[in-house]
Amino acid sequence: MTFTAPRRPQFFYTTAPLPCPYVAGRVERKIVTEIAGLDADVMHDRLSRAGFRRSHNIAYAPVCPGCQSCLPIRIRATDFKPNRTQRRVARMNALVEGFEVPARATAEQFQLFQRYQQARHGDGDMATMSFYDYRAMVEDTPIDTVMVEFRDLEDRLIGGCLTDRLADGLSAVYSFYEPALAGRSLGTFAVLWLVQRAIRLGLPHVYLGYWVPESPKMTYKSRFPGSEVLVGGAWRALRVAASGPEVRALYHDSD
Repeated sequence: MTFTAPRRPQFFYTTAPLPCPYVAGRVERKIVTEIAGLDADVMHDRLSRAGFRRSHNIAYAPVCPGCQSCLPIRIRATDFKPNRTQRRVARMNALVEGFEVPARATAEQFQLFQRYQQARHGDGDMATMSFYDYRAMVEDTPIDTVMVEFRDLEDRLIGGCLTDRLADGLSAVYSFYEPALAGRSLGTFAVLWLVQRAIRLGLPHVYLGYWVPESPKMTYKSRFPGSEVLVGGAWRALRVAASGPEVRALYHDSD
């Protein structure tokens, strides 16, 4: 006679309201749950398809009162065809190589991370992170996670992307790059690299987290052809129409 342990119940909690970091004047609340146990990868896969994101061993999704601006977004890798700007970015960085390394924090990564935070997000909480905070962000993961290091011809680290491996794709958890090379669009290049890596692995998607149309910092996420957003419980192909300062998301059912 074999004994099967009962499955651990999955508990979900709602966070207290806080000021929204993306849209001024709005309130942010999240639903969170722990990712743990022998089925952590399976649970994370399901939650990712449902629009959740991971931080450490926690999965979260926005449940903000009266607001649905945060749209989960992913790229259908096999449908992706780079636009003119993205082809130019690829040419500019043709000699940059990406390497998947274990999710282990290094002093070299942390120094680059600090420079990036001070230059791009100096007033944010992450700008004050210690090495131990950074190490926790990278290493506290219950699932299959790697760090993609981007290096130039002289083997200098110029970018990094903490990446989760899912059953149906790759998920970009957090990326950073050398701020002195901002003109090289290394953030966009990292996404292009992940798309090509997903194709080589036979994975259909690259998850980019949340796109907030009202947030200028999020604009780049909507510029990748073949993107789709999660709306009403279904992933739908995305088209973006811009008229002056207004940005509208237009979508239709995906196969």
